[in-house]
Amino acid sequence: MPRLVACLIPGGQPFVDELLRVWDAGDALLPVDQRLPVEQQHRLVERLGAEVVVDAAGERSARSGWPVEDGDALVVATSGSTGDPKGVVLTHDAVAANARATSAFLEVDPARDRWLSCLPLSHVGGLSVVFRALLTGTQLEVHGAFGAQAVSDAARRGATLASFVPTAMARIDTSLFRKILVGGSAIPADRPSNAVATYGMTETGSGVVYDRIPLDGVEIRVVDGEIQLRCPMLLRCYRDGSDPRTADGWYPTGDGGAFEDGLLQVFGRAGDMIITGGENVWPVAVERALTGAAGVADCVVVGRPGAEWGQVVTVVVVPRADEPPPTLDSLRDLVKQTLPAYCAPQRLELVAALPTTALGKVRRHEV
Repeated sequence: MPRLVACLIPGGQPFVDELLRVWDAGDALLPVDQRLPVEQQHRLVERLGAEVVVDAAGERSARSGWPVEDGDALVVATSGSTGDPKGVVLTHDAVAANARATSAFLEVDPARDRWLSCLPLSHVGGLSVVFRALLTGTQLEVHGAFGAQAVSDAARRGATLASFVPTAMARIDTSLFRKILVGGSAIPADRPSNAVATYGMTETGSGVVYDRIPLDGVEIRVVDGEIQLRCPMLLRCYRDGSDPRTADGWYPTGDGGAFEDGLLQVFGRAGDMIITGGENVWPVAVERALTGAAGVADCVVVGRPGAEWGQVVTVVVVPRADEPPPTLDSLRDLVKQTLPAYCAPQRLELVAALPTTALGKVRRHEV
């Protein structure tokens, strides 16, 4: 039976080499984030049932786990609403479907393009870059982590394609690349012309909607305000055997959204919606309205309990070091230029930093 092999090798070419060894043996890979505390790494390996562990030195050891199915390529850890890790099972067919569709959208030419991978390989955002290169025979340069100077150097060596989170994109000269993919939260509306905004998740093996347009083979519908997806990139199941898809193959994402002029508008996680005075406020919409606000280095919008309105729209701001901090009135005025007045923040909180994931996404519920 095919086994699940947990890979504790840090990101970089050695990780890619191990991935290929695992696949050549007919097994599936569980990438383990090396930034997790050691105890959490071991707990993840045990919880997701890996039968083999490969450590940072390449040494292999057996564990008491359970097999995967023929055709399974990956088990990627994600977090559910409880915070407990779930293992998303992605097949070789799903991985290939995502790589083909992305490559077609970007018009990848193996003769002139070169992928740069600098996102964590324990997440689908980083893994998918590797898969695209392998599937199309495109040259690949793999970094162990993001570094602005290293990224610039890679571009000057010939890298033409890369994937970033917004915070990383802001630290580089994006014009060095032919195309870049940017995903995660708070994608800037004024992003560079060669930056493609992506929407997807672990369950879809990375992005499946580019610049609000579905990739080839991707179907989208909105049911009661929730985005649902059906495509060949979807997971087979979770590691515990549960299948989140409907009987006819649709995956409810838990994200709110709508179609605007035929294009998908993503509002954010349904549980993030703020209800204030009976009005629904999507935090992402307010955050977009605050893009480029004077004195704001970073921000997140949350709902705080309030006796009068139910929830108070609150903007939590990391001030810029080189400018005076913003005032609540200035931020309210900026929001009201593009959104209804009830969306304008009613409270301002200044903090030194925001809690983020390994990929730079803000942990909204920890703010």
